[in-house]
Amino acid sequence: MHYLTLTSYHKTERGICFMKLIKTEDAVGQVLCHDITQIIKGVTKDAVFRKGHIITEEDIPVLLSVGKDHIYIWEKDDTILHENEAAQILYEMCKNDHIHPSDVKEGKIELIADCDGLLKVDKEKLKKVNSFGEMMIASRHGNTPVKAGDKLAGTRIIPLVIKKEKMERAKEICVDAPIFTLKPFHKKKAAIITTGNEVYHGRIADTFTPVIREKLAEYDTEVIFHETFDDDNKKITDGCLAAIEAGADLVICTGGMSVDPDDKTPLAIKNTGAEIISYGAPVLPGAMFLLSYYKGNIPILGLPGCVMYAKRTIFDLVLPRIMADDKVTAEELAALGEGGLCLNCEHCIYPNCGFGKGW
Repeated sequence: MHYLTLTSYHKTERGICFMKLIKTEDAVGQVLCHDITQIIKGVTKDAVFRKGHIITEEDIPVLLSVGKDHIYIWEKDDTILHENEAAQILYEMCKNDHIHPSDVKEGKIELIADCDGLLKVDKEKLKKVNSFGEMMIASRHGNTPVKAGDKLAGTRIIPLVIKKEKMERAKEICVDAPIFTLKPFHKKKAAIITTGNEVYHGRIADTFTPVIREKLAEYDTEVIFHETFDDDNKKITDGCLAAIEAGADLVICTGGMSVDPDDKTPLAIKNTGAEIISYGAPVLPGAMFLLSYYKGNIPILGLPGCVMYAKRTIFDLVLPRIMADDKVTAEELAALGEGGLCLNCEHCIYPNCGFGKGW
């Protein structure tokens, strides 16, 4: 290998680079220190190779064709990693089942969803990595529903090269589990319990149930049970239990959730024996929402009237987690206060907005 005598440190916007000038024919396997630009009058003026590119045998004629008989390369050093190698390590710290990587490009790797599901983020680990210095991971919010093919996160290191020892220490943050989890949505057998004297006696049309069916249709669900009851809490309780006996693994009660004396749904749900996680949530629309679990794993929900007429509500925040079998706690519901105010935008872009991003 024919090295020239010129060796130097080169300071760029991305750090200090140890460079060596080398004959182009000897550069296979080496890493470019800078972009190589090709200019053809009236045709192109663009980089044919980017800074950080690892030179291959096929690249040599191209480099020679743009007048590069000699080029600057990184000097080999077993104690450092190139940005592409480091990005792969960051991806390994992030990846989990149902997630695949993009091609590495300019030191960046993106995480892509393999299936529809719920993105979970270990916020503490993410913060630790991003506090480590010279590396970064940026992601979507945790508890966001995503579709197959959606971008979940991106990784890269900040300098062009990084100490191998530093990346090894960073890996220890995720030694027990990766930063991201994608929980697939599951098929559910749902029951809808419609309540209210006004609907039961035919005084008004039931406009609530069609809304619930429409929202459930966004997921893989089958409504196997639907009954309408008057404001008799015992009948509503019996209806919930009958739905579970019929095979429902999700029970949704509509209406009767306010503090009015005729609103008996919260009492009816409590009398099923279900554990009440929360009656009330810091979300608008949806403050009078009730969440409970029957025998630990069958959600029974009490939905307030706003779900019937508002475009997005507390129901839209909780439903993805239920569909992913991701149990919701009272503490998590309490955290929804920040970001829990829906602005009822004329053009709704949920979930790609700030609504419900507090947990």
